[in-house]
Amino acid sequence: MADMQQKMAAALAAVSAYLQMEEQAAAQTAPESPQVPAADPSAWSHSGRQDMMTMRRLIQFRTFTSLR
Repeated sequence: MADMQQKMAAALAAVSAYLQMEEQAAAQTAPESPQVPAADPSAWSHSGRQDMMTMRRLIQFRTFTSLR
């Protein structure tokens, strides 16, 4: 019984060591990207997106039947 526990402990230690090596390798290869603050959208781009969403909603409501 003690032999089985020793084998289990050795297997778990090997798996734990392997996972730690994988994490270290991933941390070394993954470059950290600099955090760039998001730019505020201009009023024109916001207006254009709003118009696109409005047109899509009207088409979904089948307001324009002649477009198809």
